[in-house]
Amino acid sequence: MTALDEILARVRSYQETADLGLIERCYRFGEWAHRDQFRKSGEPYFTHPARVGALIAGLKLDATSICAGFLHDVVEDTNVTLAEIESEFGKEIATLVDGVTKLGKINFTSREDAQAESFRKMVVAMAKDIRVLMVKLCDRVDNMRTLEHMSPSAQERIARETLEIYAPLANRLGLHVIKNELEDTSFRYLEPDAYREIQAKLHKSLKERLRYIESTEKTIAARLAEQGFNAQVSGRAKHSYSIYRKMRDQECEFEQIHDLIAFRIIVETEADCYACLGAIHSRWTPVPGRFKDYIALPKPNMYQSLHTTAIGPGRQRIEVQIRTNSMHRVAEAGVAAHWKYKERHSGGIDPEAAKRFGWLRELADYQRNLKDPAEFLESVKIDLFPDEVYVFTPKGDVRVFPRGATPIDFAYAIHSEVGHHCSGARCNGQIVPIRHKLKSGDVVEIMTSATQEPSKDWVEACVTTRAKNRIRAFLRAEKRQKSINLGRELVESAMRSAGLSWAKLQKDSNRLDALLKAHEVGSLEELFLAIGYGKLGVEQVIETVQGSVGGKAAELKAGAIETLVRRVKRETDSGIKVSGIDNVLVRYSRCCNPLPGDAILGFITRGRGVTVHRRDCPRAFDADPARRIDVTWDSRAKVNRPVSIAVVTNNRPGILANISQTLSAQRVNISEANCRAESDGRAHNIFTFHCSDLDQLKNVMKSLGKINGVVSVSRV
Repeated sequence: MTALDEILARVRSYQETADLGLIERCYRFGEWAHRDQFRKSGEPYFTHPARVGALIAGLKLDATSICAGFLHDVVEDTNVTLAEIESEFGKEIATLVDGVTKLGKINFTSREDAQAESFRKMVVAMAKDIRVLMVKLCDRVDNMRTLEHMSPSAQERIARETLEIYAPLANRLGLHVIKNELEDTSFRYLEPDAYREIQAKLHKSLKERLRYIESTEKTIAARLAEQGFNAQVSGRAKHSYSIYRKMRDQECEFEQIHDLIAFRIIVETEADCYACLGAIHSRWTPVPGRFKDYIALPKPNMYQSLHTTAIGPGRQRIEVQIRTNSMHRVAEAGVAAHWKYKERHSGGIDPEAAKRFGWLRELADYQRNLKDPAEFLESVKIDLFPDEVYVFTPKGDVRVFPRGATPIDFAYAIHSEVGHHCSGARCNGQIVPIRHKLKSGDVVEIMTSATQEPSKDWVEACVTTRAKNRIRAFLRAEKRQKSINLGRELVESAMRSAGLSWAKLQKDSNRLDALLKAHEVGSLEELFLAIGYGKLGVEQVIETVQGSVGGKAAELKAGAIETLVRRVKRETDSGIKVSGIDNVLVRYSRCCNPLPGDAILGFITRGRGVTVHRRDCPRAFDADPARRIDVTWDSRAKVNRPVSIAVVTNNRPGILANISQTLSAQRVNISEANCRAESDGRAHNIFTFHCSDLDQLKNVMKSLGKINGVVSVSRV
């Protein structure tokens, strides 16, 4: 029987309505297209696509998927085009082939960028049709089986990519057989010495292990039969990579790994699973902390089973997995177990099962936000991280996150706005900071504040790609808006200095259009943005406006009322008088937050007007002396500036309440507080609030210094 005959027989066994003629035509076409090509092993190239098609048939997928397996390298490695594939075999097959095809004909700056961009393209395609990923995984399995014919550098690169990307993807789809094979083969090439050592030790104890498995199977089966269960019992040794990972994580030797053997018990009903667990625990002592209920809390890939570790026969640790027949089908075939055949030519995943793979669509959304291919690939690796924590909402809904997730990840999983305003959380009723690491079983309630906004360090405090991308998007939008506002202020200030009215210019659509066209921008917002980013000088804008006015300067000249309003605003807005300059943009430095009453100086910043510092600010001393300028406080202006103070106290109950009462008595409202206790019995607190002048600040600090338990008070 030929390879094609075997594939057709396999497909006929699980889908009688499959278009076997289409499968044969695709097989023959692929064989013809690759007719003059050979693999590095020396065998005809088409043996690879043929084996890929056989693997896909082994997963019981539809005819379209098998055809895509036969043709997946045709577009990349031959002169056949995607249009020809579509013309010959239809759009559905062409779409799958396109999704799997690498971007090999585009020039990238590095192999890493090419790899990342290829994966990005595949993610978009597989989000639309999960069969793209199934075909790709089968392709990778066959490539890994023949990896010995590649160069050592290629072996390491491909094995690492497989271990970091494709094995976790197979795990997320529930394809555990494929996942285990990809992990073991990658391990063989990445850590050859460790692989050979583990294989040798497993082989040395093979006979003894097989005898133990056989006798323990009979013992467990007899025990369950006594209890009235109709159960199938089977045992197996764990695969090499899982043993290696356990040795690495537990920092122990092979001989110290006790639960090398896992036994699977398959029963009829879900209720039998729990009853069977009781029978096992009543006969063999369970190991504390080693029980996991994946029936009540299924894994994201739909895997369900009860896991327990017990001290089994011969005082050996054994892992026991208990599941029903339907759960076992999902455990073995993953997403393929949910395949439904609806038409002669195509099949699809059960809609209910498809909902569990929303992470594929999220990956596709992420790739639109991340322009750097390497950054996208790194974010995918994080999302595929296998260790997970299961936490609950206050209503009892389960949320699954990678290990190391924080309340920030939880908040963004609920909604972007909840994430943006997350100020803290309650875990199991206790208030925790937003950087607290969540643990399985936690009941998490997010606390929000209208004034809370994301900061750059939030990106490092979360682990999910969703949270990281939402934070980055917010920060980009915030930066953009600040640049627009700055650009607008600079233009309006420059117009005032030139004696022109910005309000009148805005009403003159012809001149405004000419201004935008001259600077090649589509809107005023883009004009302000270019100025705020420093890409366009405000002087150029004024020159353009003045050039368009020509002899009609009076038309844009500021009127008497507007001039009066400007004078009033100039006297009250910034609270600063700048020596010899009118209508200048004034900004307070954030490094020292000057207050009325502080000795101050200013220096001219390109594109940002005058920045005001306290005279004792280190950054003021670092400024170019040529750019320094005299500034003074305007006594008529009302200024309310943020200021921070550091308060060191004894770490005792009630001290924060006393500080809060004192600040309230001084008519001060705390806008931000950062408090931490140290091992020396002291507490270091930083409070931020708004203050009108230096006298008020001195009174506040003096009052705080009188509190019993306060060690020191200083301005930050």
